[in-house]
Amino acid sequence: MAYLFCVPYANYAMLVVTFLITTTSFMVALAGNLDQNVGITWGDGRGKILNNGQLLTLSLDRVSGSGFQSNNQYLYGKIDMQIKLVPGNSAGTVTAYYLRSEGSSWDEIDFEFLGNLSGDPYIVHTNVYTQGKGDREQQFYLWFDPTTDFHTYSFLWNPAHVVFYIDGRPIREFKNLESEGVPYPKNQPMKLYSSLWNADDWATRGGLVKTDWTQAPFTASFRNFKAHGCVWSNGVSSCNSNSSSNNAWLSQQLDSTNQKRLKWVQKNYMIYNYCNDLKRFPQGLPLECTVSTK
Repeated sequence: MAYLFCVPYANYAMLVVTFLITTTSFMVALAGNLDQNVGITWGDGRGKILNNGQLLTLSLDRVSGSGFQSNNQYLYGKIDMQIKLVPGNSAGTVTAYYLRSEGSSWDEIDFEFLGNLSGDPYIVHTNVYTQGKGDREQQFYLWFDPTTDFHTYSFLWNPAHVVFYIDGRPIREFKNLESEGVPYPKNQPMKLYSSLWNADDWATRGGLVKTDWTQAPFTASFRNFKAHGCVWSNGVSSCNSNSSSNNAWLSQQLDSTNQKRLKWVQKNYMIYNYCNDLKRFPQGLPLECTVSTK
């Protein structure tokens, strides 16, 4: 910080204030108190923060769903949230949990949990958007019942790759292949969002199974939000050139053990991969599909 003394006092004071703001924001993001870190954004009372900020619930009925978003924006981060999904007959409902930037050429990293009839497994739908372009869907069944207890769903987003995790197990990796001409989310800060909404026109078996409104209200529960992230505020990041040594997630890769765990999930539980859908891309698969297999 010695360089600060080389600038005029007014500028020095402003830099100190900026440092305190960004540092404080970074600490709050780690605190885990939902009252401090997120806000209910829609639903007319259907979203609630309970138990002194330790629990959040979103509900859906025939009139409306509900949603929340993080107070902070992040430009890279390791984001964790424990979620208990809608129990029983959840067909037609979608619980979305995602990172997204603003604007018409947005970046986005998605978990979407597609409800199903009682006893049938949930489908976990994932997608990655870069500069407003998605169409990178991968879908999985879960190896547990996500409605009976909380499970941890995580994003790792750093300069090298995006990794989706469930209970610490990687299920999907989207690598930074900019050197091969594939856009990568690296310039647009993103907030965390979640919503519970009705999508019975497509969510369950392509829309064949409709929402049973006699089961409403449908409710999903959230707790233990943790964000080890570079908070973006007024054009300034809370991370700096020394951050990689203080935050291992900024340079975290998948070691051999996690590579095996990733392959296990994809071999046993993946039910759709856009990179294998030749009918959908008759002119050729997206570039990242062919580059990553070389």
